[in-house]
Amino acid sequence: MRKYGVNHCLSTAYHPQTSGQVEVSNRGLKRILERTICQNRAFWSDKLEDALWAFRTAYQTPIGCTPYKLVYGKACHLSMEL
Repeated sequence: MRKYGVNHCLSTAYHPQTSGQVEVSNRGLKRILERTICQNRAFWSDKLEDALWAFRTAYQTPIGCTPYKLVYGKACHLSMEL
């Protein structure tokens, strides 16, 4: 992780205030799910894969790119863009 300048910090389990960045990411993902399913949480598992795709391919200001680009080192091109 040093190669990429990642500072690995351990936090206390079940203490959301300690892991603020993770909580912000989770909040964004939850927002996508809520908008997709219109608050009917019974169907969240059906749309989770789509919500994760939307989250991973959306620009994230804190990291300065999309999570997809951060992991794979290249932009994600959808088939309709090619």
